[in-house]
Amino acid sequence: MAFQRSSGILLHPTSFPSRFGIGDLGDEAYTFVDFLEASGQSLWQMLPLGPTGYGDSPYQCFSAFAGNPLLVSPERLAALGLLSISDIEHVPQFSHERIEFGRVIEYKNSLLARAFDNFKCTDDSEVCAGFLDFCREEDGWLDDYALFRALKNEHHGAAWNRWSPRLARRDKEEMAAAKEKLRDQILAEKFYQYLFFNQWLALKEYARERGIKIIGDIPIFVSYDSADVWTHPESFKLDYEGNPLVIAGVPPDYFSKTGQLWGNPIYDWERMKETGFRWWIDRFKANFKLFDIIRLDHFRGFAACWEVPAGDKTAERGRWVEVPGRELLTVLKKTFEELPIIAEDLGVITPDVEALRDDFGLPGMRILQFAFSSDSSNIDLPHNYTPNSVVYTGTHDNDTTLGWFDSRAGRGSTRDEEQIKRERKRCLKYLRSNGREIHWDFIREVFASVACFAIVPMQDALGLDSSARMNLPASSEGNWGWRMRADALNKKIGKRLYEMAELYGRLQKREQTENESEPDSELIRSDSSTKEQER
Repeated sequence: MAFQRSSGILLHPTSFPSRFGIGDLGDEAYTFVDFLEASGQSLWQMLPLGPTGYGDSPYQCFSAFAGNPLLVSPERLAALGLLSISDIEHVPQFSHERIEFGRVIEYKNSLLARAFDNFKCTDDSEVCAGFLDFCREEDGWLDDYALFRALKNEHHGAAWNRWSPRLARRDKEEMAAAKEKLRDQILAEKFYQYLFFNQWLALKEYARERGIKIIGDIPIFVSYDSADVWTHPESFKLDYEGNPLVIAGVPPDYFSKTGQLWGNPIYDWERMKETGFRWWIDRFKANFKLFDIIRLDHFRGFAACWEVPAGDKTAERGRWVEVPGRELLTVLKKTFEELPIIAEDLGVITPDVEALRDDFGLPGMRILQFAFSSDSSNIDLPHNYTPNSVVYTGTHDNDTTLGWFDSRAGRGSTRDEEQIKRERKRCLKYLRSNGREIHWDFIREVFASVACFAIVPMQDALGLDSSARMNLPASSEGNWGWRMRADALNKKIGKRLYEMAELYGRLQKREQTENESEPDSELIRSDSSTKEQER
């Protein structure tokens, strides 16, 4: 489908400031939406919202359908009467710059458990009715997920293939016994999901009222240790014992000389075709409820997938195996009529991937940081963009723009010093920049381009260095933990974003609802002259 020319910010909710050690769906999320509106931005992109497992990666979740309870706002639970003020009065001292996942998980789980205990005693008919309605509406995945999480907790966090063989294989008698034994824990897991979805949908509606569209993210693969694989083992390439025969990854590329070994199980696509792609239809239906637009991660995997033999330590020995992506997208098109999807078409892109993307009218992605590694034919250079594309200064997998510009050969880099120097020189020449505000030079370039969407990671709008990087591909430690400072969002940044959106035709006009006031953009525009004007 054709997207309207606009711009926005990439920021995952976990990065919001919060005294609870991790960003959540409380006041700071609403403040960010207000900032987007006032700064002329109409898009908010984020990473997957699922419950994260080992490594804390939002791309390795316990479910493709569930939400992450760590994002539930304790203050909003207190407003509902599910927590008392004293429950959240004395909060442990958490880092303001990084998420300490171990400590945060322990603390927030204790708050959620207390909220559940209070819920069991509540006489609030609205909350009780809302919970029952939620359980009925989401029963297609919720029952299996809640049982999976309860069993996982019962087995001290062990992966499902390490449970008893009968439970791992979902023996009916063992399952019935487990449901009876873990009844309270199962109900608790359902309740945590209710809290997440209740808070998320309220925030989404707030954003919609202010003209902000939310871009979500669907990882192509699911985690092996997930309710999805445990519930539907027949849909994956597993052996008789339930172990993966092959695992997912990508060959050597810009991010890694030995490729990236993700470790996810590979779909049995023939089996999925036999079901009419029912699981995928349900997955998209769930995500379209949560988001206005979806970024489809690793789109090239819907043409062919890099399959690596299970047990390999790197992704180098993989092979490309064809995937029925065209049949899947055809079914999705018939089901949903329109597909507001962004194709993440990065990496090794072949003509069949381009044809699959273009035949369904999906915009692809362009990354400005990739633009200076070759000559003027580089597809990531703005003069080679097409209107049906989405351009980023960088993504969650890239260094920040300032970090990229100041980078040196070493950890996580496939570039040597000479290549870095050449790219920096081409960059400055192309952007006609002196490098003093390289992040704003990047932002200006993507806003000025013909791409329908221009997206900027929050770290780039703030001009942060490599210490604010969200993820370093092919590494397993120190990722996903960046937090934005409480005073980061200010009028100066908002004013520059607004003026660029206005100058390059990315402001969105919308009709006001009754009793709705004008956005606070005047507060941004009325500041003294900006760097943009000085130029």
